Amino acid sequence: MVTSTHETSHRIFQDHPEVLAPIFEALGMPPPAKAGIELVTPDATELKPLERRVDTVLKVEPSDGESFLLAVEAQARKAPDKGTNWPYYVAYLRAKFDLPVLLVAVCRNRSTAAWAAGPFECRVGPWVSQVTRPFVLGPDSVPEISDEAVVARQPALATFSAIVHSESQGIDAILNLLARGMRSFDKPTAKYWSELLEVGLEDTPARDTWRELEKMVISYFPGRGTVWEETYYEGRAKGEADGRAEGRAVGRAEGRAEGEAVGRAEGKAQGVLRVLEVRGLTVSDEARARITGCMDLARLDDWLDRAGTVARVEELFAGMPDEPQEERR
Repeated sequence: MVTSTHETSHRIFQDHPEVLAPIFEALGMPPPAKAGIELVTPDATELKPLERRVDTVLKVEPSDGESFLLAVEAQARKAPDKGTNWPYYVAYLRAKFDLPVLLVAVCRNRSTAAWAAGPFECRVGPWVSQVTRPFVLGPDSVPEISDEAVVARQPALATFSAIVHSESQGIDAILNLLARGMRSFDKPTAKYWSELLEVGLEDTPARDTWRELEKMVISYFPGRGTVWEETYYEGRAKGEADGRAEGRAVGRAEGRAEGEAVGRAEGKAQGVLRVLEVRGLTVSDEARARITGCMDLARLDDWLDRAGTVARVEELFAGMPDEPQEERR
């Protein structure tokens, strides 16, 4: 089954090959920035009802030296079948592309990392026909990030390091450092990395810690149930429900059309306030009055969209002319 950790491996290795720097250092090769890296199909399926699929396969073309394939596997725990599947992946990819293959296992805890290093042998008596030794990226081979400046310069490496160390004792300090470092990013960049990290932390206790620290963005991963997605849609749903209820009540008394318009505005205003409050932003009496007094539905929709990203409530109104205050009957 494809898990969140697998999804993160797909995205971070494909989009940010600089994370592969520890591998290149260990191989004594120039850094990945000086190599051409191309995504190739991870399909290792034969023409029979049996499917095998590598998490990520990258073709690396160094500036100096022969090309090779990187087959990346995210491994959260020991799995007996990998002793058979991993050698198959290496042999199949070697035959299919006629290139040497380096199998990389990404592990979050030391015991799994020690197991994943192998060797996995195909043996008959004393004779060994095949040996597979994965290169492991785990807590002992990926350094912990302890400098906010590294977060700013190398966000991919910092994010990947936090995922690898998500089961380490110092993970809370690592996540706090990342949260501080991400404050220097522009909103879209902070939004992307904070959600990629949340998805990668998957079912670890560290994910709950990060959800408390994640105060910057809405959603780059719709449907994944991240904190920003939940907050945003909780606010919108509450606003729409309140709007319908208010609209029905006012509509019966003074005319359905006018009542529903007023109700929708009320509901959207409550949705804006709900998102701001869930994010822990202080809403002044003046700002609250401006939001609840607005009858412009388009403006309220814009505020609802902005409510998930602004650092201060006042930023909601930046660049907007004052709206006319319409008296609600």
